[in-house]
Amino acid sequence: MNLNNKRGMEMVQVAILIAIAVTLGLIFRERIMDFIDGTFDSLESSGF
Repeated sequence: MNLNNKRGMEMVQVAILIAIAVTLGLIFRERIMDFIDGTFDSLESSGF
C-alpha cells in the first residue's frame, strides 16, 4: 500500500512539473520565437 502511494505522489509531481513547463512555454512563446527568428536571420545574413 505504501509503494502505491509513493508512486502516485511521483506521478502528481511529474504532472505538476509538466504543467509548469507548458505554462512557461506559453507565457514566453513570443520571446522564444523572436529569439529563434533573430538567430536564424543573423545566420542567413552572415552567409552561414
